[in-house]
Amino acid sequence: MKGKIALTLSLLCFAHSAVTADLVRVYKAERKLQILAQGKVVHEFKMVLGPNPVGHKQQEGDGKTPEGHYLLDFKKPNSSFYKAIHISYPNAHDLAAAKKRGVSAGGQIMIHGQPNGFGLFAAVTQQRDWTAGCIALSNADMDTLWQAVNIPTPIEILP
Repeated sequence: MKGKIALTLSLLCFAHSAVTADLVRVYKAERKLQILAQGKVVHEFKMVLGPNPVGHKQQEGDGKTPEGHYLLDFKKPNSSFYKAIHISYPNAHDLAAAKKRGVSAGGQIMIHGQPNGFGLFAAVTQQRDWTAGCIALSNADMDTLWQAVNIPTPIEILP
């Protein structure tokens, strides 16, 4: 009986880790990132943002994270942070709005883990917003997201 239980638990753990996301949803105000598969939330993580998180990103250097519908369009295993997945900001609307204001829309918005070498400090760093407008997860949560996301995957970033 113990063997059957262990095998069942192993299979459940394998099935749980083999999730393929069909959507990543971010709730900025709640500092929550969800991975959805077949319309259901399969993982939910605490995340942090930049120093000026309220509102949609308007320009480079504003410390904001964009809001709206984008794609996770490439993975960057070797970055200054523990893994990174790029968000397709800016889109055509973002570029046009920035051009109208005479500013750069910015770019290089990512979901990433902790700064390299600082993963053990996530319990502290994940208590306050510290990115330049990116979305930061603990390294363990980043591993789960990394495994669940195929490129491209839609991401919905809500206020």
